[in-house]
Amino acid sequence: MKEKRKRLEPTTYVKGILDGNRIILSRAITLIESQLEEDQELASKVLEKVLPHSGQSMRIGITGVPGVGKSTFIEQFGKLVLNEGHKLAVLAIDPSSSLTKGSILGDKTRMESLAADERAFIRPSPAGTALGGVGAKTRESMLLCEAAGYDVVFIETVGVGQSETLVKGMVDFFLLLMLAGAGDELQGIKKGIIEMTDALVINKADGENVKAAKKARREYTNALHLFPPNASGWTPKVSVCSALKNEGIVDIWEMILSFQMKMKRNGYFEENRSQQRVAWMHENIRYMLERQFYSNRKIRDQIESVLPEIKSGKTSSIAMARKLLKSYFAEIKN
Repeated sequence: MKEKRKRLEPTTYVKGILDGNRIILSRAITLIESQLEEDQELASKVLEKVLPHSGQSMRIGITGVPGVGKSTFIEQFGKLVLNEGHKLAVLAIDPSSSLTKGSILGDKTRMESLAADERAFIRPSPAGTALGGVGAKTRESMLLCEAAGYDVVFIETVGVGQSETLVKGMVDFFLLLMLAGAGDELQGIKKGIIEMTDALVINKADGENVKAAKKARREYTNALHLFPPNASGWTPKVSVCSALKNEGIVDIWEMILSFQMKMKRNGYFEENRSQQRVAWMHENIRYMLERQFYSNRKIRDQIESVLPEIKSGKTSSIAMARKLLKSYFAEIKN
């Protein structure tokens, strides 16, 4: 039988993270992702200690539908960031099976060159049941990476819809990768996503796709002018690139640097971070309440006993939910 890996002392985790020890950093993230109560308590202690050393990175969310070329783009973009003298962490959220809960976790295979660089840290994590594929513990993992000295963090999402709000809620710059010629481009212009997107990047602008990519850029740019500037005062930019040929990547990085400079100058950068911290607190409250509710043995037994009534439609799901919550709060009050 394989011996269970022992937990380290909180001070060991903290020192290893602050020293930039990649192995300790990986173990700390594993600790954070654990569902065991004792691991959660230990992870909380570690986070509290490293928190003052975090927050100094540029956080960039990268999303797009499967097949848009996210991995190739991230590898080329990441190598550029490293060449600019930065340390890069890539938190790549892999899709989890809704049946087996397993995930592919193949990002290191898809980003071989980037993964081989000591200045880069790639952490594939299963999406689990988090909405839209954003790992439930991605925020905490990001803080650990920042404390370990990674001053640029990419968060790659599954890109299967509904994840944009969550991604925007944890990054400074949100980049949406798109393809030209995949349908009516203007159908992609929705007010909601434009309010969250800081840049639309049309990838695979090479070969026969060059003309279509340029046409899509014009259409998107014209459509964006119909929308008023968002709260940050930044108008989303449209760019084209070919990650395969490493063309147009430098322009995207310069755009992000320009964004960062403008946001820090007008005060929005820190205001956005402040709002995200508040949202994170509420997110954790919801997570902890749900966790405590379902871990209560009496509540679990009650849920199991009423399932036949719910399945048959004899009892209202809403009424039963209220009854269970009332029962839970009555129990913890006693």
